Amino acid sequence: MNQDRNVERAASLDCATLSDALDRLGIHGQCAWIKARADEFRLTGRAFTLLYGPASKPAGTVGDYIDDVPPGSVVVLDNGGREDVTVWGDILTEIAHRRGIAGTVIDGICRDVALCRKLGYPVFSRGHWMRTGKDRVQVEATGVVVSIGSVRVAPGDLVRGDADGVVVLPSAHEDAILDAAEEISRAEDAIRALAREGTRLDEARRQFGYHRLQSLKDSA
Repeated sequence: MNQDRNVERAASLDCATLSDALDRLGIHGQCAWIKARADEFRLTGRAFTLLYGPASKPAGTVGDYIDDVPPGSVVVLDNGGREDVTVWGDILTEIAHRRGIAGTVIDGICRDVALCRKLGYPVFSRGHWMRTGKDRVQVEATGVVVSIGSVRVAPGDLVRGDADGVVVLPSAHEDAILDAAEEISRAEDAIRALAREGTRLDEARRQFGYHRLQSLKDSA
């Protein structure tokens, strides 16, 4: 399966459906506490990962990496869930938007949310606040496995975000997850169609096995 095609497939599915598919396959991929800074934000792409740690003395940089991020990627920043300092602001937003980066996901907080909303550049984080991370945190590593909302994210994993939050599709399982999500989506569409035609909801759900759609299967 072409990787770009899987990005397209993921983009056509909502996070709730992908979450159900993850549950069905027994894969933990729902990023807890990570939310869009605007309800209309959506993102889909492959993870470009960075890991942060406390600043040394002299302090390292909070991030001069943005020009190395391939267009269409999702910038994934692991700041250990810190909510007292930011690792993303308006300069990064402007450059990322101009370069065609798909969006940013932070286990931590951002600032300058007015600009990302104005530009329509999707940022997902635990929250937002103005206190800079300069001289407080620094980039420890780029292109490594990180944790976002207690979910393991490896470079190149598929990341999808919408108004419900963020899910991560590990690259080793992305085809199976997308297949399951598409099956769930088709079944739910059929249930809605029957209900609109006057079928009782419980009967429509029974016909399409609704209560088993998210049930854990024996193997992924």
